[in-house]
Amino acid sequence: MGLAPLLGLGGFFGWKTWSVARELVDPPFYRPQPLTRVEATYRELAERQNGNPGGSWSSEETEGLQLWRFTRPTPSPGTVLLLHGFGDDRWGTSPALQWFPQLDAAIFTYRRRDDALRRGGPAPSVTFGAMESQEVVRMVHRLEATGLPRRKILLLGRSLGASVGLLALADLEREGKGPLAGIIWEGAPASSRSFAERLVRGPKDRWWHVLAPPIGAVAARLAGWMGGYAPEDTDLIRRLEGMHLSTPSLCFLATQDRLAPPEIQRSLAGQFRNGRVIEVSTWHLQCAEALGPGYTGAIRAAVDNWFALHTERGPEGPHPVR
Repeated sequence: MGLAPLLGLGGFFGWKTWSVARELVDPPFYRPQPLTRVEATYRELAERQNGNPGGSWSSEETEGLQLWRFTRPTPSPGTVLLLHGFGDDRWGTSPALQWFPQLDAAIFTYRRRDDALRRGGPAPSVTFGAMESQEVVRMVHRLEATGLPRRKILLLGRSLGASVGLLALADLEREGKGPLAGIIWEGAPASSRSFAERLVRGPKDRWWHVLAPPIGAVAARLAGWMGGYAPEDTDLIRRLEGMHLSTPSLCFLATQDRLAPPEIQRSLAGQFRNGRVIEVSTWHLQCAEALGPGYTGAIRAAVDNWFALHTERGPEGPHPVR
């Protein structure tokens, strides 16, 4: 190979590595919504409509983070902590509380990135679960401190939110204080390195993807340097190795997912003593659309089981009965 092709290959390697690393620490497609739109969404979710019992919002500051809590109008058996994904925030994931009409809810944005960007300043880097999962642990501790036992706390995460939830759950179970009520997850990227490699690969295979593994490895290392974290701390297989998780699990597994490899999802699901896997022939974050009402139905069935509830329907919609 001549000098020019080698220089071209080297230039491509460097450019692609840098662009993928930048995407890992600062998703280019994320833009925080104006507060007026956020507040309007929260008001809509608080209203009783379409069989949803509604509720009320409140917020509190805890350890430099802002935790938003949603309380139903009647006593709830527990709380679902909604974890947002890659390039999202608390506003983007808040509509998911409609899947849990029986439960209270709680949300927050990792590292308060939305607030920082609204102020026009630089936002903290995304650390691909390394630091975000620690924040989830702190939020669970905060909910416990308010009198909510962890057996009444449920985690929901999709995409990076699933990875964050699984990483946090591993740390919580290592505390030896018992399981959570459950975790519902979908499309958990295996690690920052795995995700970087798959960003290089894109939606279909090409001949030059022989470069994807080394580019992914270097990009993940560079992103870790930018964000101040160790890429190894984002590795789900490594962090959950040897564990037999007591928290019940419901996993929606997209069998065509290129960003969260199905074989990794099956391996992670096997770490749970009590878990259900629903395989769906679709792509990343499309399970709800592909399953339709079956998606919500599976979630409702899991919640009823984990909280020992059955659901009755009255004129104002579903409500739990102990």
